[in-house]
Amino acid sequence: MSKNNQHSCAGVIGSGSFGTAVSNLLAVNADVLIFSRREKLVEAINNEHRHPVFNIPLPERIRATSNLEEVAERCTLIFPIVTSEGFRPMMQSLSPYLRPYHILIHGTKGFDIKNMTEEELRQGKITCNSVRTMSEVIREESVVVRIGCLSGPNLASEIMAGQPTATVIGSKFDEVVSAGKKVLSSRYFQVFGTYEILGAELAGALKNIIAIGSGILGGLGMGKNIQALLINRGLIEMIYFGKAFGASPKPFVGTAGIGDLICTATSMSSRNYTFGYRLGQGDSTKEILASMPEIAEGFAP
Repeated sequence: MSKNNQHSCAGVIGSGSFGTAVSNLLAVNADVLIFSRREKLVEAINNEHRHPVFNIPLPERIRATSNLEEVAERCTLIFPIVTSEGFRPMMQSLSPYLRPYHILIHGTKGFDIKNMTEEELRQGKITCNSVRTMSEVIREESVVVRIGCLSGPNLASEIMAGQPTATVIGSKFDEVVSAGKKVLSSRYFQVFGTYEILGAELAGALKNIIAIGSGILGGLGMGKNIQALLINRGLIEMIYFGKAFGASPKPFVGTAGIGDLICTATSMSSRNYTFGYRLGQGDSTKEILASMPEIAEGFAP
């Protein structure tokens, strides 16, 4: 793989709904190599140009692999998009193949809680030392320095349907934002940049909790007034939380914050809102988890 590839091939780690949506966006501007552990899914994508789980056609520029080394070898720009629970193990598997010239822009909206003690978990106590954002996990587990995150109102189903939206790439590095804009921008997908990566990551994770609460209100039929109040007060709590972790309020009142919060906390296309809605309707968490094709990041079993 040439370091001078200029990102003509972009890698995606994760073949879930958002990973697939991002792959579709990338295929407008670059060849795409998407990683999946499921061999049958890899074969279906390569032979039929179709995602068998979501039953959607995929551009011919998307190819699949079950080999992480191949992704790192062919792509200097990689988008890891897996669950927060599986993010650190994924990075530990990918790390031996990464080099300092790689750029990683993750799309995972959650926290790594591997450092939380049993006492902290029992009390629900969160400190800066006990949780990690995904960018911090990347730094801890690899030699990669140029790191970014995707955040914003990005419901995967709407993206895959070709509906217009925008995203924010948070990074300390201009070249990360530039690389992300180059491969993701299209007439349907606007890409903004911010240096406030911590705030963008915190906003993306915390809004999931508010979305579940909003869904519960929807399931109970409580009306839009109280739902709007919850979203507003929830945003303020997110800002307070961000300040405690050293983040500026700015990302929380922008696209990565309130923009993402509104769509996630009001749409049945949102896994977290749907999870809460079904709770409000009387379904048990066991029933919901058993029937949902993908996890709701705002719920920790």
